Amino acid sequence: MSVGNHTGYGQVKGTKATAADITDLYHGLKNSGLDEFDMMLSGYIPGKEAVQAVGAIARELKFNATMKPGSFFWVLDPVMGDNGRLYVAEEIVPEYKKLVHDADLIMPNQYEAEYVLSFLSLLGTNVWNRWLSGVKITDMDSLVEAIMALHGSFKVPHVVITSVNFAAQGAIPSLSIVGSTKTSTDRPRIFQVQVPSLDCFFSGTGDMFAALMVVRLREAVCAVEGLLEKNSWVSDDDVPATELPLAKAVEKALASMQEVLTRTMTKRDKELAEWEAKQKLAGTAEEESETEKVRHLKKTRAAEVRLVRNLECLKHPVVKYEAENVEF
Repeated sequence: MSVGNHTGYGQVKGTKATAADITDLYHGLKNSGLDEFDMMLSGYIPGKEAVQAVGAIARELKFNATMKPGSFFWVLDPVMGDNGRLYVAEEIVPEYKKLVHDADLIMPNQYEAEYVLSFLSLLGTNVWNRWLSGVKITDMDSLVEAIMALHGSFKVPHVVITSVNFAAQGAIPSLSIVGSTKTSTDRPRIFQVQVPSLDCFFSGTGDMFAALMVVRLREAVCAVEGLLEKNSWVSDDDVPATELPLAKAVEKALASMQEVLTRTMTKRDKELAEWEAKQKLAGTAEEESETEKVRHLKKTRAAEVRLVRNLECLKHPVVKYEAENVEF
Protein backbone atom coordinates (compact mmCIF):
# COMPACT_ATOMS: atom_id res chain seq x y z
CA MET A 1 0.00 0.00 0.00
CA SER A 2 1.33 3.44 -0.93
CA VAL A 3 1.02 6.15 1.69
CA GLY A 4 0.92 9.84 0.84
CA ASN A 5 1.40 13.09 2.73
CA HIS A 6 -1.70 14.84 1.42
CA THR A 7 -4.63 16.95 2.54
CA GLY A 8 -6.94 13.96 2.83
CA TYR A 9 -5.51 13.39 6.30
CA GLY A 10 -6.60 16.84 7.43
CA GLN A 11 -2.97 17.79 7.98
CA VAL A 12 -0.05 18.04 5.61
CA LYS A 13 3.63 18.99 5.72
CA GLY A 14 6.14 20.00 3.11
CA THR A 15 6.59 22.82 0.61
CA LYS A 16 4.98 23.72 -2.72
CA ALA A 17 6.97 24.20 -5.90
CA THR A 18 7.28 27.87 -6.80
CA ALA A 19 7.11 29.35 -10.29
CA ALA A 20 10.90 29.76 -10.16
CA ASP A 21 11.33 26.09 -9.20
CA ILE A 22 9.16 24.95 -12.12
CA THR A 23 10.90 27.21 -14.62
CA ASP A 24 14.37 26.20 -13.40
CA LEU A 25 13.55 22.51 -13.75
CA TYR A 26 12.33 23.04 -17.30
CA HIS A 27 15.37 25.10 -18.27
CA GLY A 28 17.59 22.37 -16.83
CA LEU A 29 15.91 19.82 -19.08
CA LYS A 30 16.05 22.13 -22.08
CA ASN A 31 19.73 22.93 -21.61
CA SER A 32 20.46 19.20 -21.66
CA GLY A 33 18.40 18.62 -24.80
CA LEU A 34 15.74 16.72 -22.87
CA ASP A 35 12.74 18.87 -23.83
CA GLU A 36 11.48 16.97 -26.88
CA PHE A 37 8.29 15.77 -25.21
CA ASP A 38 5.49 13.98 -27.06
CA MET A 39 2.90 14.78 -24.41
CA MET A 40 2.55 16.99 -21.37
CA LEU A 41 0.13 16.53 -18.49
CA SER A 42 -0.49 19.42 -16.12
CA GLY A 43 -2.74 19.10 -13.09
CA TYR A 44 -2.81 20.86 -9.73
CA ILE A 45 -0.52 23.89 -9.80
CA PRO A 46 0.17 25.83 -6.57
CA GLY A 47 -0.15 29.57 -7.05
CA LYS A 48 -0.94 32.14 -9.73
CA GLU A 49 2.67 32.59 -10.87
CA ALA A 50 3.18 28.82 -11.03
CA VAL A 51 0.14 28.46 -13.32
CA GLN A 52 1.62 31.15 -15.55
CA ALA A 53 4.97 29.34 -15.58
CA VAL A 54 3.39 26.03 -16.61
CA GLY A 55 1.43 27.82 -19.33
CA ALA A 56 4.60 29.41 -20.69
CA ILE A 57 6.31 26.02 -20.85
CA ALA A 58 3.38 24.38 -22.64
CA ARG A 59 3.10 27.20 -25.16
CA GLU A 60 6.83 27.04 -25.91
CA LEU A 61 6.62 23.29 -26.48
CA LYS A 62 3.60 23.73 -28.76
CA PHE A 63 5.39 26.44 -30.73
CA ASN A 64 8.45 24.23 -31.16
CA ALA A 65 6.20 21.51 -32.61
CA THR A 66 4.46 23.84 -35.09
CA MET A 67 6.18 22.39 -38.16
CA LYS A 68 5.44 18.81 -37.14
CA PRO A 69 1.69 18.35 -36.59
CA GLY A 70 0.74 15.93 -33.86
CA SER A 71 4.23 15.78 -32.39
CA PHE A 72 3.19 17.47 -29.13
CA PHE A 73 -0.07 17.07 -27.23
CA TRP A 74 -1.02 18.96 -24.06
CA VAL A 75 -3.47 17.46 -21.56
CA LEU A 76 -4.73 20.13 -19.16
CA ASP A 77 -6.49 19.07 -15.98
CA PRO A 78 -7.59 22.43 -14.54
CA VAL A 79 -7.66 21.43 -10.88
CA MET A 80 -9.60 24.22 -9.17
CA GLY A 81 -12.25 22.61 -6.99
CA ASP A 82 -15.05 20.11 -6.59
CA ASN A 83 -18.29 19.49 -4.70
CA GLY A 84 -19.25 23.16 -4.79
CA ARG A 85 -16.03 24.69 -3.47
CA LEU A 86 -12.69 25.91 -4.77
CA TYR A 87 -9.43 24.25 -3.75
CA VAL A 88 -7.40 27.20 -4.99
CA ALA A 89 -7.30 30.94 -4.41
CA GLU A 90 -9.73 33.00 -6.50
CA GLU A 91 -6.83 34.73 -8.27
CA ILE A 92 -5.71 31.39 -9.75
CA VAL A 93 -8.99 30.75 -11.61
CA PRO A 94 -8.52 33.39 -14.36
CA GLU A 95 -4.98 32.13 -14.96
CA TYR A 96 -6.23 28.58 -15.52
CA LYS A 97 -8.85 29.87 -17.90
CA LYS A 98 -6.19 31.59 -20.01
CA LEU A 99 -4.58 28.18 -20.60
CA VAL A 100 -7.70 26.49 -21.95
CA HIS A 101 -7.35 27.94 -25.48
CA ASP A 102 -3.94 26.31 -25.95
CA ALA A 103 -4.65 22.83 -24.59
CA ASP A 104 -5.39 19.85 -26.84
CA LEU A 105 -7.46 18.06 -24.22
CA ILE A 106 -9.01 19.54 -21.09
CA MET A 107 -10.39 17.37 -18.29
CA PRO A 108 -12.36 19.50 -15.80
CA ASN A 109 -14.86 17.98 -13.44
CA GLN A 110 -18.45 19.22 -13.56
CA TYR A 111 -17.81 22.05 -11.08
CA GLU A 112 -14.61 23.20 -12.81
CA ALA A 113 -16.33 23.22 -16.21
CA GLU A 114 -18.82 25.72 -14.82
CA TYR A 115 -15.98 28.00 -13.70
CA VAL A 116 -14.29 27.81 -17.10
CA LEU A 117 -17.48 28.66 -18.95
CA SER A 118 -18.37 31.60 -16.71
CA PHE A 119 -15.26 33.29 -18.10
CA LEU A 120 -16.65 33.51 -21.63
CA SER A 121 -18.59 36.71 -20.94
CA LEU A 122 -15.38 38.33 -19.73
CA LEU A 123 -13.83 37.50 -23.10
CA GLY A 124 -16.44 39.54 -24.90
CA THR A 125 -18.90 36.83 -25.93
CA ASN A 126 -22.38 36.41 -24.54
CA VAL A 127 -22.68 32.71 -25.46
CA TRP A 128 -22.41 31.72 -21.84
CA ASN A 129 -23.02 34.96 -19.95
CA ARG A 130 -26.06 33.37 -18.32
CA TRP A 131 -23.63 31.35 -16.20
CA LEU A 132 -22.90 34.50 -14.24
CA SER A 133 -26.58 34.54 -13.29
CA GLY A 134 -26.15 31.26 -11.42
CA VAL A 135 -27.22 28.71 -14.04
CA LYS A 136 -25.22 25.49 -13.65
CA ILE A 137 -24.74 22.15 -15.37
CA THR A 138 -27.74 20.30 -14.01
CA ASP A 139 -28.64 17.82 -16.75
CA MET A 140 -27.37 16.36 -20.00
CA ASP A 141 -28.87 19.18 -22.08
CA SER A 142 -26.92 21.85 -20.21
CA LEU A 143 -23.80 19.68 -20.30
CA VAL A 144 -24.10 19.35 -24.08
CA GLU A 145 -24.35 23.14 -24.31
CA ALA A 146 -21.23 23.42 -22.16
CA ILE A 147 -19.25 21.13 -24.44
CA MET A 148 -20.47 22.98 -27.52
CA ALA A 149 -19.21 26.23 -25.98
CA LEU A 150 -15.83 24.72 -25.13
CA HIS A 151 -15.39 23.51 -28.72
CA GLY A 152 -16.89 26.57 -30.37
CA SER A 153 -15.64 29.47 -28.27
CA PHE A 154 -12.46 28.06 -26.74
CA LYS A 155 -11.65 25.88 -29.78
CA VAL A 156 -10.61 23.00 -27.51
CA PRO A 157 -10.19 19.89 -29.71
CA HIS A 158 -10.97 17.33 -27.01
CA VAL A 159 -13.03 17.65 -23.82
CA VAL A 160 -13.57 15.16 -21.02
CA ILE A 161 -15.80 16.19 -18.11
CA THR A 162 -15.38 13.96 -15.09
CA SER A 163 -17.52 13.17 -12.04
CA VAL A 164 -20.80 13.96 -13.77
CA ASN A 165 -23.74 12.98 -11.59
CA PHE A 166 -27.35 13.53 -12.66
CA ALA A 167 -28.74 10.50 -10.86
CA ALA A 168 -32.45 10.67 -10.17
CA GLN A 169 -33.80 9.96 -6.71
CA GLY A 170 -34.00 6.21 -6.13
CA ALA A 171 -31.67 5.38 -9.00
CA ILE A 172 -28.59 3.19 -8.57
CA PRO A 173 -25.69 5.53 -7.59
CA SER A 174 -23.41 6.08 -10.56
CA LEU A 175 -20.96 8.51 -12.09
CA SER A 176 -20.46 9.41 -15.72
CA ILE A 177 -17.52 10.59 -17.71
CA VAL A 178 -18.72 12.65 -20.67
CA GLY A 179 -16.34 13.40 -23.52
CA SER A 180 -16.20 14.82 -27.01
CA THR A 181 -13.83 15.36 -29.91
CA LYS A 182 -14.84 18.21 -32.19
CA THR A 183 -15.24 17.93 -35.96
CA SER A 184 -13.56 20.18 -38.52
CA THR A 185 -16.50 22.58 -38.09
CA ASP A 186 -16.29 22.59 -34.29
CA ARG A 187 -19.31 20.32 -33.91
CA PRO A 188 -19.17 18.04 -30.86
CA ARG A 189 -19.17 14.26 -30.97
CA ILE A 190 -20.37 13.44 -27.48
CA PHE A 191 -20.22 10.14 -25.65
CA GLN A 192 -20.58 9.06 -22.05
CA VAL A 193 -19.26 6.14 -20.03
CA GLN A 194 -21.26 5.38 -16.90
CA VAL A 195 -19.85 3.40 -13.97
CA PRO A 196 -21.28 2.45 -10.56
CA SER A 197 -20.32 4.71 -7.65
CA LEU A 198 -18.20 3.20 -4.89
CA ASP A 199 -19.15 4.00 -1.30
CA CYS A 200 -15.68 5.13 -0.28
CA PHE A 201 -13.69 8.37 -0.36
CA PHE A 202 -10.34 8.06 -2.14
CA SER A 203 -7.69 10.76 -2.47
CA GLY A 204 -5.94 11.20 -5.80
CA THR A 205 -8.44 9.56 -8.15
CA GLY A 206 -8.40 12.62 -10.41
CA ASP A 207 -4.62 12.34 -10.78
CA MET A 208 -4.93 8.61 -11.42
CA PHE A 209 -7.52 9.10 -14.15
CA ALA A 210 -5.47 11.85 -15.82
CA ALA A 211 -2.30 9.73 -15.85
CA LEU A 212 -4.16 6.73 -17.29
CA MET A 213 -5.73 8.93 -19.96
CA VAL A 214 -2.32 10.10 -21.20
CA VAL A 215 -1.23 6.51 -21.81
CA ARG A 216 -4.52 5.17 -23.15
CA LEU A 217 -5.18 8.11 -25.49
CA ARG A 218 -1.81 7.81 -27.17
CA GLU A 219 -2.33 4.05 -27.44
CA ALA A 220 -5.72 4.54 -29.10
CA VAL A 221 -4.40 7.21 -31.46
CA CYS A 222 -1.49 5.01 -32.53
CA ALA A 223 -4.00 2.33 -33.52
CA VAL A 224 -5.43 4.64 -36.22
CA GLU A 225 -3.20 4.99 -39.27
CA GLY A 226 -1.96 8.55 -39.79
CA LEU A 227 -3.78 10.06 -36.81
CA LEU A 228 -0.59 10.63 -34.82
CA GLU A 229 0.54 13.07 -37.54
CA LYS A 230 -2.64 15.18 -37.45
CA ASN A 231 -3.05 18.39 -35.47
CA SER A 232 -4.28 17.64 -31.95
CA TRP A 233 -5.01 14.05 -33.03
CA VAL A 234 -8.51 15.01 -34.21
CA SER A 235 -10.26 12.11 -35.98
CA ASP A 236 -11.92 12.48 -39.38
CA ASP A 237 -15.45 13.85 -39.29
CA ASP A 238 -17.01 10.51 -40.21
CA VAL A 239 -15.75 8.79 -37.04
CA PRO A 240 -18.73 8.41 -34.66
CA ALA A 241 -18.53 9.46 -31.03
CA THR A 242 -18.31 5.95 -29.59
CA GLU A 243 -15.44 5.00 -31.92
CA LEU A 244 -13.27 8.03 -31.15
CA PRO A 245 -9.82 7.28 -29.69
CA LEU A 246 -10.87 9.54 -26.80
CA ALA A 247 -13.84 7.25 -26.06
CA LYS A 248 -11.67 4.13 -26.21
CA ALA A 249 -9.16 5.76 -23.87
CA VAL A 250 -11.87 6.66 -21.35
CA GLU A 251 -13.22 3.09 -21.42
CA LYS A 252 -9.84 1.59 -20.57
CA ALA A 253 -8.88 4.24 -18.00
CA LEU A 254 -12.17 3.75 -16.16
CA ALA A 255 -11.83 -0.04 -16.33
CA SER A 256 -8.46 0.16 -14.57
CA MET A 257 -9.80 2.57 -11.98
CA GLN A 258 -12.89 0.51 -11.16
CA GLU A 259 -10.78 -2.61 -10.65
CA VAL A 260 -8.12 -0.92 -8.53
CA LEU A 261 -10.58 1.07 -6.43
CA THR A 262 -12.87 -1.90 -5.84
CA ARG A 263 -9.93 -3.97 -4.60
CA THR A 264 -8.73 -1.06 -2.48
CA MET A 265 -12.17 -0.68 -0.91
CA THR A 266 -12.35 -4.40 -0.10
CA LYS A 267 -8.99 -4.28 1.68
CA ARG A 268 -9.96 -1.04 3.41
CA ASP A 269 -13.14 -2.55 4.84
CA LYS A 270 -11.23 -5.57 6.12
CA GLU A 271 -8.54 -3.44 7.78
CA LEU A 272 -11.08 -1.14 9.42
CA ALA A 273 -13.17 -4.03 10.73
CA GLU A 274 -10.07 -5.59 12.30
CA TRP A 275 -9.04 -2.26 13.82
CA GLU A 276 -12.51 -1.58 15.24
CA ALA A 277 -12.55 -5.08 16.79
CA LYS A 278 -9.19 -4.46 18.46
CA GLN A 279 -10.39 -1.10 19.77
CA LYS A 280 -13.45 -2.72 21.28
CA LEU A 281 -11.40 -5.45 22.95
CA ALA A 282 -8.87 -2.95 24.26
CA GLY A 283 -11.65 -0.83 25.81
CA THR A 284 -9.53 2.32 25.61
CA ALA A 285 -10.81 5.33 27.56
CA GLU A 286 -9.58 8.06 25.22
CA GLU A 287 -11.45 11.29 24.66
CA GLU A 288 -14.12 10.94 21.98
CA SER A 289 -12.55 13.70 19.89
CA GLU A 290 -9.18 11.95 20.00
CA THR A 291 -10.77 8.63 19.08
CA GLU A 292 -12.49 10.22 16.07
CA LYS A 293 -9.22 11.78 14.93
CA VAL A 294 -7.44 8.43 15.10
CA ARG A 295 -10.35 6.77 13.30
CA HIS A 296 -10.22 9.38 10.52
CA LEU A 297 -6.48 8.89 10.05
CA LYS A 298 -6.90 5.13 10.04
CA LYS A 299 -9.71 5.30 7.45
CA THR A 300 -7.71 7.64 5.23
CA ARG A 301 -4.63 5.44 5.31
CA ALA A 302 -6.67 2.29 4.68
CA ALA A 303 -8.20 3.94 1.61
CA GLU A 304 -4.88 4.87 0.01
CA VAL A 305 -5.20 3.64 -3.59
CA ARG A 306 -3.33 0.34 -3.98
CA LEU A 307 -1.70 0.81 -7.36
CA VAL A 308 1.52 -1.16 -6.98
CA ARG A 309 -0.28 -4.25 -5.69
CA ASN A 310 -2.67 -4.26 -8.63
CA LEU A 311 -0.48 -3.60 -11.64
CA GLU A 312 -2.35 -6.15 -13.77
CA CYS A 313 -5.43 -3.90 -13.50
CA LEU A 314 -3.43 -1.06 -15.02
CA LYS A 315 -1.75 -3.13 -17.73
CA HIS A 316 -4.65 -5.33 -18.78
CA PRO A 317 -7.98 -3.82 -17.71
CA VAL A 318 -11.20 -5.62 -18.52
CA VAL A 319 -13.59 -3.14 -20.12
CA LYS A 320 -17.07 -3.67 -18.66
CA TYR A 321 -18.56 -0.23 -19.24
CA GLU A 322 -18.57 0.98 -22.84
CA ALA A 323 -19.07 4.41 -24.35
CA GLU A 324 -22.61 5.35 -25.38
CA ASN A 325 -23.57 8.01 -27.87
CA VAL A 326 -25.20 11.18 -26.50
CA GLU A 327 -27.90 12.53 -28.79
CA PHE A 328 -28.41 16.28 -29.03
